[in-house]
Amino acid sequence: MAGGNSRTSEAGAGWECERPGTFHELLPERVPDFSWRHPGVLWRSRNDVIAKWFGDPSGAIRRRCVAALRERGTPAAFTVHRSAPEFSFVLLGDTGEGDRSQYAVVPPMLNAARDADFMVIASDVIYPAGEAAHYPARFFRPYKDFPGAVYAVPGNHDWYDGLRGFLHVFCGLDMDCSPPKWGGPFGWLAGALWRKAGDVDARALETARGEYRGSTGQPGPYWVIDTPPLRIVGIDTGIGGGIDRDQGEWLREVSGGPKPKLLVTGKPLYVDEEYHPCPIEGGGTVDEIVRDPAHNYVAAIGGDIHNYQRYPMTRGDGRPLQYVVAGGGGAFMHATHTIPRTRSVKEGDFRCYPLRGDSLSRYSKLYGRWLHLPKLFVLTPEEATAAVRRRLGIEPGRGYEARDVSLRARFVAFALGVPRGDRRRRGPLRLPVRKLPQRFRSELADWDEPPFFKSFLRLDVTAEELRIRCHAATGCGDHEEFPPVEDEVRIPLNPAGAQ
Repeated sequence: MAGGNSRTSEAGAGWECERPGTFHELLPERVPDFSWRHPGVLWRSRNDVIAKWFGDPSGAIRRRCVAALRERGTPAAFTVHRSAPEFSFVLLGDTGEGDRSQYAVVPPMLNAARDADFMVIASDVIYPAGEAAHYPARFFRPYKDFPGAVYAVPGNHDWYDGLRGFLHVFCGLDMDCSPPKWGGPFGWLAGALWRKAGDVDARALETARGEYRGSTGQPGPYWVIDTPPLRIVGIDTGIGGGIDRDQGEWLREVSGGPKPKLLVTGKPLYVDEEYHPCPIEGGGTVDEIVRDPAHNYVAAIGGDIHNYQRYPMTRGDGRPLQYVVAGGGGAFMHATHTIPRTRSVKEGDFRCYPLRGDSLSRYSKLYGRWLHLPKLFVLTPEEATAAVRRRLGIEPGRGYEARDVSLRARFVAFALGVPRGDRRRRGPLRLPVRKLPQRFRSELADWDEPPFFKSFLRLDVTAEELRIRCHAATGCGDHEEFPPVEDEVRIPLNPAGAQ
């Protein structure tokens, strides 16, 4: 990999900026005061809890919207055909907070995507609840200079609006997105608490679209982009992370045949060393379809978790299959230092960004500031890397000379959730930050200065191979024109190139 990145130096990680990022010039005059500490933000996101307690209605709503799309003549296979034999596209996950961390991704993404043909957004286009009213500021404005088409798969936050805003912007459909009545003795309570879909101001959206260079338009909330060398399949996992029966039948149909395929999903199948195969209503899982050699999937990329991870595996026929997490497109950063030493793949083959040591150092600064205990909590990147190395028993991604790990650094690593490398040695006293619900720790994982540790993917496709590169978005001006490449993998697309 040419150029510096977080694996070569602290400067490559963005800890030292020679000049500020130009993303500040793109910010609106008033940057939205978006914070997960605000009770109103949490209240607007309450449909997540209701869906888990009383049942996820997204499947029923989706069937209704798919039926409406079919009635107006949308192709049955929900397929977009592109004829180019070679092409490139960028992929961003979990973008739409509308604040500095989202805008920090824009200049490096535009520079890396100068010749890209289109963009894909994987999960959570708009926070906190997918309202149409937020699309002008959190979608059209940040990406107004991207000239190509933009496709998206919705995330759980897009569904907190019943998917109404998403359907209006990406599918040109405005419909009743209210859920069906819940059954059971407490169904009335679910209906009373459920957040209703917001209004759509069509004139405001058209004004925002008029200042936007690109285009939006896709057959439905799930879709196929079919090209000569590769079929890209996007699925809608709703709120709960599964797909309905009808979408499952569609997925099995479009997955048939020998053409190489890439899955894009709102929730990853492997993340944080945990396996989430994505159940299909009526039986089976999405991962069973992905792993079947007859379907020839070469990679599965999911958003939802706000960092980058890659798990290189193989299918039953021995060909490579890459599981990727790509949720670093703009929202607050989910920690990587809480990821256990991997056993699903060899630790030396696993990749994540930010590096675990950088993640721990960043979180230590946040908790030190929050608790007003900087002398106790704050670890330098080198101290944090040494603590992670000792606790997990791994070789760090960025090499430092071996050093002793202070008792203070050991305590911070323990308190902030770095697991033991040997899980059998877990003691009775644990303070695992990674087990706290997202809504109670996310406010501590958002900041407005470099390094942001955001990321995006560039994918280049030829008849012979798919190349996936993870680019860092640090927020430093040094890294905007040529954003650091944090990871790169080349996947052969033809049988002769299989390893």
